[in-house]
Amino acid sequence: MTREDELIKSMRQGKREALDELIEWYYPAVLRYCLWHMPDRESAQDAAQETFLKMVRHLNRYEPKGQFRAFLYKIAANTCIDMKRAEVRTEEIPEECSCAEAGYKAAEDRQQLGRAFRCLDRAERELVLLKYGQELSLREIAAVTNIPLRTVQSRLRRAAGKLRRELEK
Repeated sequence: MTREDELIKSMRQGKREALDELIEWYYPAVLRYCLWHMPDRESAQDAAQETFLKMVRHLNRYEPKGQFRAFLYKIAANTCIDMKRAEVRTEEIPEECSCAEAGYKAAEDRQQLGRAFRCLDRAERELVLLKYGQELSLREIAAVTNIPLRTVQSRLRRAAGKLRRELEK
């Protein structure tokens, strides 16, 4: 039994400390995931908090078999989608924003990556974020997205090729 499953069992028995430990353990990663999906930090924080509220509400649906991380990221993905539907605001990264001052190189690199990232369709972006942003295993990604493992592998390979070509431009 994994540590997460032990904590879930304790939570079902009403032990609040178990919930606190799970949140402390996973909140930074879930927030990072939400930051990629939401237009600003405040919305991402709301989405991360909502993810844990939904996790507690739907805890009875989780079967303790070592797949908690996939269960949690599936909730986070759905929460971000729901919240983005409710908010119709988007922020665009400017196409050309070059600054000669030191310290802006990293910001320019992030903008370039953001522009390259937009060449991917929504499903490809999700796979890339789960794999490289959240460091989920291919099996976990397959569980989160309900896509067969081999399909996840081939789509990730194709998305990485698109990103590489776009960054080389």
